[in-house]
Amino acid sequence: MDPEHAAVSGRDTSQRSQRSHREVADELRGRILSGRLRPGQRMPTQAELADEFGVERGAVRQALRILQSEHLLADVSKGSPATVAANAGAVLAGPGTAPQSTMVGLAPRITAAFARPHVEIDALCLTSVSLTLAIGEVLRQIHAGRLKPAKVDVRVLLPSRKIDIAFPTPVDAPDDDRVQRLWLAQRNAQGQVLRHNLQALRHSHGIDVHVTFRALPFTPPVKLYLLNGSEALFAYYTLARRGAEIDHEYLEMYDAEGTQSMLFAFEQGAGLRDATFVEQSRTWFDALWETISSELRFTG
Repeated sequence: MDPEHAAVSGRDTSQRSQRSHREVADELRGRILSGRLRPGQRMPTQAELADEFGVERGAVRQALRILQSEHLLADVSKGSPATVAANAGAVLAGPGTAPQSTMVGLAPRITAAFARPHVEIDALCLTSVSLTLAIGEVLRQIHAGRLKPAKVDVRVLLPSRKIDIAFPTPVDAPDDDRVQRLWLAQRNAQGQVLRHNLQALRHSHGIDVHVTFRALPFTPPVKLYLLNGSEALFAYYTLARRGAEIDHEYLEMYDAEGTQSMLFAFEQGAGLRDATFVEQSRTWFDALWETISSELRFTG
């Protein structure tokens, strides 16, 4: 279970210490790699970025310098806004590059997958939060006319509501079901949003869209995304202890921040090891889908 945050307004000064310069860099990097910020485009001013992310300008400057060192930005200074580097579009979080967090690495790969006439996305995850966020960038590209697939097939495997979820789980009160109820509410909400957003493309753009969910009888310790049958993105759910307020009570739990899980990318054309991993991942996913998974309904 992974709480997500939209852009933070700098007017809420209570948020100013909650984001590091590396998190700001991660978000801006994702916008560049996904195409929201295009090569040659001027960045917002440092003051505007500080206001958006709720951080001090020093953190913004550090974030911009990181992106400059990665050759994604040019003309970083204290004065005029930076510019997206001319060759930034050539950098993708795909096979052959260093692993990146799901928040940064998934959206550009999903966006690239939607360049095909027939898009096929298979996902195994805990709540589909990361996939829903990544699809958001695709929707922007489609509405802007930069992407126009003819057909989209999406299959998603999620844990069943009938099982005792392994995580998130309370640290000291294993019989307390409030954490599981919170996870289930998020699983249902994110799944419904994902399905609605994709199916809306049928009416708005005439795209033949099919979105199907099935339920797993276990808690997946990993997440997997298969793109067009030729690419696999794999990440571990790493548990950590954190606190949250549930029903006006502070509760400690073991949980995994799925958007921060590091994605490892494999592609069929990148050598025997990658090709074998992609093929075996497809076989594994299909076997789960066709055997022990069951119908999933976003109720209760």
